[in-house]
Amino acid sequence: MLAYYGDDFTGSTDALEFLSRAGAKTVLFLDNPTKEQLRQFENLDAIGVAGMTRAMNSMDMDGTLYESFQILKNLNPKHVHYKVCSTFDSSPEIGNIGNAIRTGQEVFKNEYTPVLVAAPHLGRYVAFGNLFARMGIGSQGKIYRLDQHPSMSCHPTTPAKDGDLRDHLARQTDQQMGLIDLTDLGKGPEFIQSKLNDLREKGAEIIFFDGMYDEQMSLIGEVFENMSDRTLYSVGSSGVEKALGDYWGKQGKLKPKTDWEEIKEEEAILVLSGSASPITAAQIEKCVDLGWVEIGVEIEALNDSENFIQSYSQQIADALNNKLSVILHTCKGPNDSRLSGSKTYYESKGVIGRSMNQQTAKDFGSLLGNSAMEALKKHPIKRLVIAGGDTSSYAARALEIEAVEMIAPIVPGAPLCKAHSQNQLINGMEINLKGGQVGDELYFENLRKGGI
Repeated sequence: MLAYYGDDFTGSTDALEFLSRAGAKTVLFLDNPTKEQLRQFENLDAIGVAGMTRAMNSMDMDGTLYESFQILKNLNPKHVHYKVCSTFDSSPEIGNIGNAIRTGQEVFKNEYTPVLVAAPHLGRYVAFGNLFARMGIGSQGKIYRLDQHPSMSCHPTTPAKDGDLRDHLARQTDQQMGLIDLTDLGKGPEFIQSKLNDLREKGAEIIFFDGMYDEQMSLIGEVFENMSDRTLYSVGSSGVEKALGDYWGKQGKLKPKTDWEEIKEEEAILVLSGSASPITAAQIEKCVDLGWVEIGVEIEALNDSENFIQSYSQQIADALNNKLSVILHTCKGPNDSRLSGSKTYYESKGVIGRSMNQQTAKDFGSLLGNSAMEALKKHPIKRLVIAGGDTSSYAARALEIEAVEMIAPIVPGAPLCKAHSQNQLINGMEINLKGGQVGDELYFENLRKGGI
């Protein structure tokens, strides 16, 4: 069994997808699953927990992860994975991956922690420790080193300042690091294991893996599997699930799933966007050009959320009643004046520094989710999209989603899922969770039509 903890909701569905595609029966929970919840799902091969640690300060992360890791450890899985964004979004103050590594080491007692960020299937490549990312997942955008990436280099919360993952992580931990590089991968699993032993003897506590090509993922999966004589704790992108899934498929332990549900066209859908990515901004603009209704969340809503929620929900319901798709958004790109406006608002309330980022995600995410919930009471729909990492977990919780399962692939890293909820308005709804970097300009419209 594999268990993973995702640092946000949209990224957690990314891992869900590649386990499900590999043939592993997988459910993603929005909180630590209870025994009663687990009993609802039979013969699971893997489970995930969609956390919110990417938007947390270090102190809050420590307690949250320690509790979750203990619960996952008690399930006695062969692998436990702390799933991070494939662009390694983190800083010493917010979403500190160094802290997550240390907490995992305390719980699982592994000699060292393997870290795999490479995800060629998502356009994420690591060469000699440096991370390169394609502009837009599921697109044919240009590939940039991360510190030169037009979106990630100016991320509003965790901008990428260094392309070398080791230098980036060194700002978050003082642990010694090692690397299995591209030349090592070409020498096979026995050589890699020998080098791992050598790196550990020299004091490495964190060991990164390069990755450039899909065919390398199965090899890395084999190496990870050979490490797991007891529960192996690893850190990285959904490349971890892809690597293990590819290897298990080659070994005949899993049979890749190819028979997915047909995605039908919907007359109108609702998109909730908390993303500041320029990619998402272009997708919003394209939908407006196509006649969608856009509703921009105002900064004033932070001061009077109840009245604004009622207003937004009525606007959403009116549009849906008129068979028009809707996007409710908090931001359109990194130059949106609402970014500076919200900063000014929180500073006026005495919320500064790392607390501001977490509060922003919570307030805007909850506002998006509560506005949608009120709208759905007036006009139920079948398909909903949530875009953006940090806000998505709060939006999903406001919508009373307890767990999701994959229905069908859309673009790599953003599957269409079925929601499980005690609320019958939400239970069974089709949910798509999209990170800021996912998709081309027609992403939302094609999702409405039923295909990408």
